[in-house]
Amino acid sequence: MQNVLILTPVKNAKQYLPGYFQKLLQLSYNRKQLSVALLESDSTDGTYDDLQNLARKYLGDFRSLQVFKRDYGFNMPAAVPRWEAGLQLARRSVLARSRNQLLFRALSDEDWVLWLDVDVVDYPEDLIERLLSYDLDILHPDCVQEPGGESFDRNAWKDNGRLHMHDLRGTGGPVRIDSVGGTALLVKADLHRDGLIFPPYKYGVESSVIRQQHPVWGKGEIETEGLAAMARDMGVQCWGLPDLELVHA
Repeated sequence: MQNVLILTPVKNAKQYLPGYFQKLLQLSYNRKQLSVALLESDSTDGTYDDLQNLARKYLGDFRSLQVFKRDYGFNMPAAVPRWEAGLQLARRSVLARSRNQLLFRALSDEDWVLWLDVDVVDYPEDLIERLLSYDLDILHPDCVQEPGGESFDRNAWKDNGRLHMHDLRGTGGPVRIDSVGGTALLVKADLHRDGLIFPPYKYGVESSVIRQQHPVWGKGEIETEGLAAMARDMGVQCWGLPDLELVHA
């Protein structure tokens, strides 16, 4: 059995932390092969203190359990939704940097990295076994807010952003996609070791797989979409599993 590292960046996630750990404990994958690491940034709700307490509580339940902190001094203005167009480039850049910080600090000898958002609240107990069974370098299951509903994570797409995961259902297996999201994302660890990161800047302006015109900031992709473009430049195909659903809060 292969070693898997679950990585989760968190911010103002206090309410989701207990459920996050409970879902991890329900996974059927051998926990002696399962490492977990989280990085907290810029929280104002006590997330970091709660995270440290929970890490001490569950330390013996996993191969390893690490908690890191890195603040960036970025907070969305009060009453402004996180999808506000004018702040997307700055917000996604900080998220990319936090993902990279977490990756560089936590990755050891694991074979796979599973990026999993803290507010993904339901998924099958055999999630890891099902993802690993395909042996694909980069694999993105669908993330919805209601079972059978439209995709919540719209950063996974193909055909210049015209098709999302819910448009690709019914295959029963993996489908080629041009971009990935980060709510749940399996990546072969050696790809990260070889230099695959989450670009905190607009990447791939000459790539054939990015959108010709990003709907907010023009040319180039960032964070998870930037990772997908970088993977393609490394000769690696991204895949989606549109019929495997995870539920987001």
